[in-house]
Amino acid sequence: MPAWAGKATANTPMRILVMGGTGFLGPHFVEAALSAGHRLTLFNRGRTNPERFSDPRYAEIEQLQGDRKTDLSALEGDQRWDVVLDTSAYLPADVTRSVTLLGPRVDRYLVVSTVSVNARNDIPDLDETGALIELPDPTVTEVNGETYGGLKALCEKAAEAAMPGRTTVVRPGLIVGPGDTTDRFTYWPARADRGGEILAPGSAADPTQFIDVRDLAAFLLHLLEQRTTGIFNADAPAGSLTMGDLLDASLAAAGTRATVTWVPAGFLEAQQVRPWADMPVWIPAQGEYAGFGRTRTVRAEEAGLRYRPLEATVGDTLAWWRAQPESRRTNLKAGLAPGREREVLDAWHTSSREG
Repeated sequence: MPAWAGKATANTPMRILVMGGTGFLGPHFVEAALSAGHRLTLFNRGRTNPERFSDPRYAEIEQLQGDRKTDLSALEGDQRWDVVLDTSAYLPADVTRSVTLLGPRVDRYLVVSTVSVNARNDIPDLDETGALIELPDPTVTEVNGETYGGLKALCEKAAEAAMPGRTTVVRPGLIVGPGDTTDRFTYWPARADRGGEILAPGSAADPTQFIDVRDLAAFLLHLLEQRTTGIFNADAPAGSLTMGDLLDASLAAAGTRATVTWVPAGFLEAQQVRPWADMPVWIPAQGEYAGFGRTRTVRAEEAGLRYRPLEATVGDTLAWWRAQPESRRTNLKAGLAPGREREVLDAWHTSSREG
């Protein structure tokens, strides 16, 4: 048996090291892993939600502090883990540093990547074999909208180079659900909860795609338990969700009096209403984004990815949102502000009457 091989199987507890673990995805994974009886070590800087696992019921979790860029000393020594879940892989140098140190003492390494690594967005049903983004400068260290996907692609390659044949890569789409700090998905159930006339982008038939954070966490754990290697797109089934589905579920969960006005993409563009940023979870599926909402996920489904109903995701997200402090609920980080939404709706109605 190789020196790195772990002894746990899918039916026995594993020792799992989580790089990160206190953000959005991490806590959901921790809860799932603890419920399954696994032993956990969390390694992070202790800056994001430092009190998240301070409750005595989490006393069994080993919590190590350090910085994957500058200080991995807490991970040195002879301690062994069966698997590593890397939820904070953003720079390839960081991944190389971690995998090189841990490789001799772990069985497998799972990198949480993103579907944004794909070089093409105009191909419906694109699977895991598509071309990846190649950055003009692969040594760049600033993570932004221009470099994010390319750096994630390099993180995937760095892990496989350091632990060939022992890495797993999961590429989620937009991760949504209770606890999301970006408000991109939350905008829609929160907007339905406010009632009144809702500006909706494009048409009800426009495709969209996202994954509930709890379904993703369960899939990650399943892959680790089954010792599954490979690359997997983790998203809703291609073409299974529309913006109309999302708005209908949001209205049903909110139970408020509201109307939905669908405004064409061309008019929104003329009004400088931006897809994804101002109208979250939506991009017109045309041109360079003709494949939006239709990333192929068959490989992940065959490997065990399962989905809860959209209604559950929306309802649970809204329940979580309603429990947030008022100061948080009045400052959505995504979508249109109420006044701006009203301006665009008024402009649309005026245009419709004049047309």
